[in-house]
Amino acid sequence: MKNTDTENQFREIKKQHACLITRENKPVKESNGIFNRYEYPIVTANHTPLHWRYDLNPETNPHALERIGINGTFNAGAIKWEDKYVLCLRVEGNDRKSFFAMAESPNGVDNFTFWDKPCVIPEIPENPDTNVYDMRLTAHEDGWIYGVFCTERKDPNAPAGDTSTATANAGIVRTKDLINWERLPDLISKSSQQRNVVLHPEFINGKYAIYTRPQDGFIEVGSGGGIGLGFITDICNPILEDERVINNKVYHTVYELKNGLGPAPIKTSKGWLHLAHGVRNTAAGLRYTLYMFMTDLNDISKVTYQPGGHFMAPINGERVGDVSNVLFCNGWVADEDGTVFIYYASSDTRMHVAVSSIDKLLEYVMNTPKDRYSSAKSVETILDLIEKNQGLY
Repeated sequence: MKNTDTENQFREIKKQHACLITRENKPVKESNGIFNRYEYPIVTANHTPLHWRYDLNPETNPHALERIGINGTFNAGAIKWEDKYVLCLRVEGNDRKSFFAMAESPNGVDNFTFWDKPCVIPEIPENPDTNVYDMRLTAHEDGWIYGVFCTERKDPNAPAGDTSTATANAGIVRTKDLINWERLPDLISKSSQQRNVVLHPEFINGKYAIYTRPQDGFIEVGSGGGIGLGFITDICNPILEDERVINNKVYHTVYELKNGLGPAPIKTSKGWLHLAHGVRNTAAGLRYTLYMFMTDLNDISKVTYQPGGHFMAPINGERVGDVSNVLFCNGWVADEDGTVFIYYASSDTRMHVAVSSIDKLLEYVMNTPKDRYSSAKSVETILDLIEKNQGLY
């Protein structure tokens, strides 16, 4: 005998889900001219497939209950793949475990639909991951697409009874189709913690270049911090060589406490565009914003331009979530026509998009005044602009 009420419930759930994932997304009117935010988040927990969350059989689920809860979808790597905009999302279940899953869009701003199954990431048998998250995708000139992610494990040196102390390192996988992933050894470095590691898309003097964020502890920076750059001779034996910090944390800036690179940099005629996150402490806790800088085309260790202040910061509803007052980006896509899709997460909860262009980002990075590190100097910078605008306002 059919359970008609349950079937009707499932029909309504499917209808609401279809309406959500096909909803049109439009740019908001307010803009600083550098980028445009969009009206709705592009991927939320409610976007995840119903067949991941529900037993859809009315006989075994007569009350149409959700069986597996999803808490958030955020911190996504991004790539253009077969003319689709593809995100490798960090999906966090109600059990606090994160995993990776792909969602694609035909236009980059809405209609993101998850692939049928989550990613299956092989474990290292002798040292399996407890949690994995925040994958950066890099299409490398060696022909592989690499995914570099954070692998978290319980600290084996934690005192008895301590169930929160963790270690973090960079896990590495590679693929040719975004479905079948080959696990490589974790990054081997001198730092006790490596949580934000990004592979450069080109060889540098025949070696793989990799951006790092060396830290002393899982949360605490200690003597570490800053965006590092190092090199790997053999990606199948990823020993980090010649690591040095190329972008330091600085007192009383948006990157005072720590900073780390977001996605792999974009190559332009003027230099390599970098998007990074900066963290400072406040009375309400840590505040994560995004900032930009550029490095030299021929010497990627040389920072050539760095605007003062943040590029993006959480606003309105973006401020609220599991970890509030946070913007984080580890994925962007540059189209052949120069359009740039910036995929950012807010407050460890949901994904958004902002759209800019190579020309606008170059203009922003190269012509925005740099931070001069004091209130008096900031006033001088504003006075300089006022003087330049004499007769124009």
